[in-house]
Amino acid sequence: MYDPATKKLTRIIDDLTQPNGIIGTPDGKTLYVADIRGRKTFAYDINADGSVTNKRLFAESGSDGLTIDSAGNIYMTAGRAVEVYDSTGKHLESIPVPENPSNVCFGGKDRKTLFITARTGFYAVKTQVTGVGYQ
Repeated sequence: MYDPATKKLTRIIDDLTQPNGIIGTPDGKTLYVADIRGRKTFAYDINADGSVTNKRLFAESGSDGLTIDSAGNIYMTAGRAVEVYDSTGKHLESIPVPENPSNVCFGGKDRKTLFITARTGFYAVKTQVTGVGYQ
């Protein structure tokens, strides 16, 4: 957490191997953090002061990039796919990508296009759902 009075930045999570992908829910209550080298993603409750508590395993997969849709589903880059999980961590589907994806976000006029970056390519997938806010 950052304290503007002291200009000090304090680590709030210190037990992950290589944290990488991160996203918060639109209501500001949950933070998802992917440990890419640890090959797991965790969910945390976000407290009013910005600290996090109640660490729990969300998925048995790490990720480079994360995004979220209006239904609360989490999209994670993993292997040669974007894996989609509901807010409880249940795997819903895999979106195959020709090469290893790195980051994802929703965009376009209606935020129904899932944009995917990969090692050498850039992909777009029209979806039935809407991404939340601008990421």
